[in-house]
Amino acid sequence: MSLPFLLEIGTEEIPDWMITGALNQLQDHFQTLLDQHSLGGRVAWAEATPRRLALRADGLVERQADTDEIVTGPPKSAGAGAAAGFAKKMGVSVDALSTESTARGEYLCYRKKTAGRTSAEILAEQLPSLILGISWPKTMYWIGGKTGPRFIRPIRWIVALLGDNVVPFEVAGVASGNITRGHRKLGTNSIPVTVENYRDSLALSGVILAATDRRQKIESEMSILLDQSGLHVRPDPDLLQTLVFITEFPTAILGHFDEQYLELPSEVLVTVMRHHQKYFSVEDATGKLAPRFVAVMNTNADPDGLVRHGNERVLRARFNDARFFWRMDQQKQLADRIQSLANVTFQAKLGSYLDKTKRIAALAWELAAMAQIGEVAVERAATLSKTDLTTEMVKEFTELQGVVGGLYARAQGEPEEVARAIYDHYKPESMEDSIPSTIEGRLVSLADKVDNLRNFFAIGLGAKGSKDPFALRRAAQGVVRILVEGSLEFPLSKLAGGDPHLMDFLLDRVRYYFRDIRGFAYDEVNAVLATDADNLPDVGKRLTALKAVRPTANFEPLAASFKRIQNILRQAAFTGEGNPNEALLEAGPERELYSEFRRVSEAARDSEYLPALEAIASLRPAVDLFFDKVLVNAPDAEVRRNRLTLLKGILTEFSTIADFSEIVTQ
Repeated sequence: MSLPFLLEIGTEEIPDWMITGALNQLQDHFQTLLDQHSLGGRVAWAEATPRRLALRADGLVERQADTDEIVTGPPKSAGAGAAAGFAKKMGVSVDALSTESTARGEYLCYRKKTAGRTSAEILAEQLPSLILGISWPKTMYWIGGKTGPRFIRPIRWIVALLGDNVVPFEVAGVASGNITRGHRKLGTNSIPVTVENYRDSLALSGVILAATDRRQKIESEMSILLDQSGLHVRPDPDLLQTLVFITEFPTAILGHFDEQYLELPSEVLVTVMRHHQKYFSVEDATGKLAPRFVAVMNTNADPDGLVRHGNERVLRARFNDARFFWRMDQQKQLADRIQSLANVTFQAKLGSYLDKTKRIAALAWELAAMAQIGEVAVERAATLSKTDLTTEMVKEFTELQGVVGGLYARAQGEPEEVARAIYDHYKPESMEDSIPSTIEGRLVSLADKVDNLRNFFAIGLGAKGSKDPFALRRAAQGVVRILVEGSLEFPLSKLAGGDPHLMDFLLDRVRYYFRDIRGFAYDEVNAVLATDADNLPDVGKRLTALKAVRPTANFEPLAASFKRIQNILRQAAFTGEGNPNEALLEAGPERELYSEFRRVSEAARDSEYLPALEAIASLRPAVDLFFDKVLVNAPDAEVRRNRLTLLKGILTEFSTIADFSEIVTQ
């Protein structure tokens, strides 16, 4: 008989950003438990709200199957002592042993029968460690002091049901049972459930269990609130995800604010609404901000508008603060704030933000000269880039650093290229974020990120393992993206400043970017980087060409031939250079290969990467015929050396685009 299983871990509110990862772990670990203990069954679903992680599995067996295995012991010829020792180990008398004939002779053996355990028994034994084994970015203990159990939040109740029966166990003093809890305001704290009525019981007690259902409810209600108004909610997937996981019964409400606040930059208003209040911004068909917002409350109704009025009142106070900060900050020019950066510590061993600003400005000037664009604007933007850290606006709304600097620079009459560069210089802040929109912004952003990388590595604080307190992986990924997507051909080794550890760190990010983000195969990335990894835009071009030519008929067989050439040269310890002696080339396949080699190399040199690779792939028939008909290790030493020289020339000439020996072939 197969049985369903239900597990619910009830807690205090879990931080929204930790829930998805924990839920994935719970699902994976439980499936592993089922598989390892031969309990059958598959996880049917795993869901979560702020106060619960829940999982259902179907098809569990009531009891493990009995096992019957033959355990082989010592040779029969080992004597009575060995037989007695083996029997003792098996927990039986010598009479229970039997013999088995093998190719090596007769051996003692024992047919061991093991009765299967019940699934309920195994689950009761394994679930406490499975629950406490969920990995969280942070954990807390709430009973037993530092020796007590740790979890993200205190565990308040546990539901564990196998079929109609409770699976009995205890975690942190909380016994499992069949009682769940509903919504804090809309439900009750004592709801008996079964595996089958669990979802419906929660729904009746104000809990929408499925995240997809909560998301759909929010989106649907926002659409209804703005229907026929000509307005729409500004898309914000991250905020939506947050709201889904901080509510159990989300309800959208529409609020208003005074149009006078629209005199503030939309970036400021949106940040106040999003980061501080978790409100969605509303805009018209042209993308202009409207004096509306959508809030999501964790309850079912606001009939008297009390929640809406409360949200409007809080937002009004926040907007008043922002307007005050804007007006007060404008009384001082950004340039007059530069010296104040001496009072803002960047890092204890690396000095103040004034020290950092000087380093960024010098590096930005150098990069501008390399890029052959106006150094003055780039240096000016770099010099002013951190001054907004001294403003009241950024002190209150830290998410706006950089953006505020750009807005203030524009308001104070700085050239647009300077203002835009300051505005963008923290970009990209994630893989979803764009790189800076202007060349000046890209150079200032590069200078900022490279300065972080060089200096933190110099004082021994580079990212190690999973620890990256200074977000150096993000900085390095930003460097890679700006170079590639901004078509900046700065040597990566020069940006690394001669630090081999930093260079390896950057190359790791290069591999990640081209493999995991751009979708190139790992062996294609290895092949291209093995040739040259310094010019990242060029790496991108070579990878694109390599990926395009790979499916053609000649390419992978030719790659296999390149591996063969490399192995031959390695085994021969051949280090010679130069061109082969044509007089020593044998008529037929050898001379034909040399002729094709010269033709293809000339065609490849004058071509873009894709035509060049196609030309190289066309060499395959000549290479195949050469290996089929010509003995490379000829008895004559001079002929042998000449043939090795030909192969070395082919390998060297055509490895400027990619090291074809890195390509994995069938």
